[in-house]
Amino acid sequence: MEVKNSETVNIKLDRIDRKILEILQKQAKITNAQLSKDIGLSPAPTLERVKKLENSGLIKSYHAKLDTEKLGLGVNTFVQVSLKGHNKSNIDSFVDQINHIDEIIECHHITGTGDFILKVIAKDISSYQKLMLERVSEIAEVDGMQSMIILSTFKDSKSLPIPDSTVK
Repeated sequence: MEVKNSETVNIKLDRIDRKILEILQKQAKITNAQLSKDIGLSPAPTLERVKKLENSGLIKSYHAKLDTEKLGLGVNTFVQVSLKGHNKSNIDSFVDQINHIDEIIECHHITGTGDFILKVIAKDISSYQKLMLERVSEIAEVDGMQSMIILSTFKDSKSLPIPDSTVK
């Protein structure tokens, strides 16, 4: 499989690279010794391959998945936002302001009836309401919002599927 990174450099992935990516998505803290055992290579070439994947930009970062309930963050929502205008300056201004609100953990530019969909996390409904009224709705470019409270989550995977039909 050939992947182009942001500098449009081709990265050739073989079966072993694909396996490394699958394992690291599930267990980012795995030791190099265990990873090498799992993929069937010795530690030095395993580390070399991981470094190649990191340096190419294919592996962007490593994260800890936190428990929202234990952190006291009990309200999760999706918010569809419509802007007053669809020009580049409005979009750039909106995105810049959204990037300064920690409770907004995802922001996606979308097609359809809205312009953006946000994933918002808050302590409780009162905190969520305050955030929406005092911060998000005060962004000048915002024309309308529609909130969807998440009642239950049945799948919350951060692992990407790595196509195997094109792996060499």
